[in-house]
Amino acid sequence: MEDLLLLAVDYARRLGASYSEARYQRDMIERTVLKNGVPEVSADEISRGISVRVIVDGSLGFASTNELTRPAVRKAVKEAITTARAAASLLKRKITMSEERMEKAKVVIKPRVAFANVDTEARVSLLKESDGMALAMAEKKGVKLPARLLDVGSWNTEKHVINSDGADVYSYTPRATVDYFITVFNQQRGTVQRFENLGASRGWEAVERWLLPEHLESEVAALADVLHKAVEPPREEIDLLLGPEIVGLVCHESAGHPGEADRMLGREAAQAGETYIKRELLGTRIGSEHVTVVDDPTIPHSFGYYLYDEEGVRARERVLIDRGVLRELLHNRETAPLFDTSSNAAARANEFDREPIVRMANTYMKPGEHSVEELIEEVKDGIYVKSYQEWNIDDKRWNQRYVGVVATRIKDGEEVGLVRNPVIDLTTRGLYSSITAVANDLKFFAGYCGKGDPMQGIPVWFGGPTVLLKNVRVGFRP
Repeated sequence: MEDLLLLAVDYARRLGASYSEARYQRDMIERTVLKNGVPEVSADEISRGISVRVIVDGSLGFASTNELTRPAVRKAVKEAITTARAAASLLKRKITMSEERMEKAKVVIKPRVAFANVDTEARVSLLKESDGMALAMAEKKGVKLPARLLDVGSWNTEKHVINSDGADVYSYTPRATVDYFITVFNQQRGTVQRFENLGASRGWEAVERWLLPEHLESEVAALADVLHKAVEPPREEIDLLLGPEIVGLVCHESAGHPGEADRMLGREAAQAGETYIKRELLGTRIGSEHVTVVDDPTIPHSFGYYLYDEEGVRARERVLIDRGVLRELLHNRETAPLFDTSSNAAARANEFDREPIVRMANTYMKPGEHSVEELIEEVKDGIYVKSYQEWNIDDKRWNQRYVGVVATRIKDGEEVGLVRNPVIDLTTRGLYSSITAVANDLKFFAGYCGKGDPMQGIPVWFGGPTVLLKNVRVGFRP
């Protein structure tokens, strides 16, 4: 495949491109699905091809092909060149790529147990065992599970990127995935729903580590208790503990997305929204000194793991919020020069026929030094929201709302009962500024971040520790 990539890069330069880049990508996705106890899907999907990006007369052109032949690659290069030239006269500014250190590298993750060595029967058996334990716990707790969707699979990605600036990076990343969606029902108390994604850059060993049967059994028990025992939250101002699952989502939505440089430049406005962050706000305070939010693709075995992005730039930790101060944006080589900075390796594409755009990887809040027990002991009157069932946030990532699912009431430093459907409705600054203490229980959660047109769903982790907010008014969803 290397010869086709070199052909694309060299041919584009001969046709007048000041910059050229070629990427081979192969994605292999396997899924085994159990719906309400019945095997529904067991399928493999493979996509592979080569994409080409060029800069001609300060204009960027992109094209791709799934025909891995020299004539097809030449045709794709010509299409990219033609597109760039056609758009050049319409541009208000010329596009340039930031100067970065380019490397030759090979990054290969070897799973301990490859998915190919685990047959469909074994996968279905795991899902059925998980489903059976969930049903047994539901019966024990006096609830029903009318809707259950369980999915186990893998997403393995092979990439090779070569560009005219000297990058030559090959990578192979295996990923394990588990997704589930369940509805818990009681005739008198109504319903509660719960979904979760589990993901890691590992093989089948990750699925074994997740202990899915026990995990689902525990989840059903907790949701049943919420239905039977939870009461409305208090309406007066209280202290609020947010667990790692919610903190991770907050960081992803209100620090990661608004910190994408192309969003600030307006590229995403009609597709995924805008941002509250303006150039003049960088270096100003958005939260308390306890809040540090980073995005780091280099975390070993993470769902959003990579060491080099699609432009050949070496990845590193990006500090979005540093002790409450807006510090860094996510950049690719196109956006970086517009901010007089360097790329921090945020260019990602989810398939061969998608253009690399500015994306997150693993976004999370840095942990503190307190134990969760210490934070609970500090609360005289409050709520501890441990997981969520729905959320939304506005286009500028400023007004956000989260509805908890498993939440406890805290009185005089002790958890004394369950709370039903608490609603956290705060601005981004209001939430981050209210954090007065951060625990040391850092946890990560998998997700699929959506962005772009055509839409690109990309694997990510989001996470954080438990945090304490003071003097917050919590709502209630009937």
